[in-house]
Amino acid sequence: MPNDKNIIEPIDASFDDVTKALAPRLKSPVNSGLPIAKYAGTLTIGEAEIGCAVLDDGTRLLTQSDMMRALGRARQAKGRGFYDADVNLPAFLTAKNIKEFIPNDLYVTSSQIEFFMPNGQKAFGYKAELLPQVCDVYLEARDAGALVQSQLHIARQAEILVRSLAKVGIVALVDEATGYQRDRGHDALRMLLEKYISEGLQKWIHTFPDPFFAELDRLYDNAPTTSRSRPQYYGRFINKYVYDPIEHGYVKAKLNELNITDDGKRRARFHQWLNDDGRTILTRQIGKVEGIMEMCDDIEHFKRVARRQKSISVAPYLFDEMNKIID
Repeated sequence: MPNDKNIIEPIDASFDDVTKALAPRLKSPVNSGLPIAKYAGTLTIGEAEIGCAVLDDGTRLLTQSDMMRALGRARQAKGRGFYDADVNLPAFLTAKNIKEFIPNDLYVTSSQIEFFMPNGQKAFGYKAELLPQVCDVYLEARDAGALVQSQLHIARQAEILVRSLAKVGIVALVDEATGYQRDRGHDALRMLLEKYISEGLQKWIHTFPDPFFAELDRLYDNAPTTSRSRPQYYGRFINKYVYDPIEHGYVKAKLNELNITDDGKRRARFHQWLNDDGRTILTRQIGKVEGIMEMCDDIEHFKRVARRQKSISVAPYLFDEMNKIID
C-alpha cells in the first residue's frame, strides 16, 4: 500500500490512552509536595517592582529574580546552588568581602524556596523578611569600607529600599499587594480567640476574689455587698475595666456572642467560657484592676487612673496590626 500522508492509520488504543500520550506530562502542584501560594501580586518599593506571594501556611515570599533585580543584580537567578562551601546562600550573599557582615541566623533564613504560584506555575523565592536583612548587610559593609566599586550600586539600591521600608514593613506590603490582608485579620482573630475561649461551657469556679468587691464597695461608698445584693453597675464596671481591655475587646465580643441568647438572657458567667489560658489572663487582669482600685480614693479617682492603663494582650505585636486591618 502506498504511503499516503492524507490517510490516517487506525490507532489500536483507547481514547484515554491516546490523550494521556499526547498531553504534556506536567507535575501536579497538589501531588508535587511543594508548597502552593494562595495569594500572589506585585509590590512596588521605591522604583522596584517585585513579585510576591503568600503560601498556604502564611509564609510571605518575594520571587527570586525580582528580588535580585531590586538589589541591582542584573544576572537572572538560575535555581539553587551551593555558593560558600556547604552553605546554601543566594547569589547576592556569596561575595567573600561581605561574609563577616552576615549574621549567623541569615545563613538559615536565606534558603531558597521552591513553590507553585496560584496559577500552577512553578517559582522560586525567598522569605520576604530576607530583603531588609540583605540590605542591612550591604549597608554595614559599605559603612565599614569593605565594598568594592562594583558593589557600591547594590548598597545604593539597598539604601533606597531600606528608606522605603522604614514607613511600612515588608510583611504589610506583601499582604497588601497579594490581597492576603483581607483574610489575615479573620484568621488571626480566630487563632487569638482559640487562646482564650473553651470549646464548651466550663463549671463555675470562684474567680473574682472577695477583696475585689470590697474595693468596689469602698470606691462607690457603698455598704458591704454580697453576690445577691450587688448593684448592676458593678457588672458594667467589670465589663469595662476587666473584660474589655483583654485583646482590645475581641475576647469580650466573642463572649457576648457565646453567652447571650437571642432574647438577651445570659447562659452563664463570662469566665465559664474561658479555657485555662483564658482564665489565667483574666486572673491577671483582675489583679491589675484590683491593684489600681487599692490606690484610689473613690470611683472618679479610679476612672482617671484607669484611662492610662493599656490593653492586656498575649501577642500585642501581631494583634495591634490586626486591629488596623479589621477596623
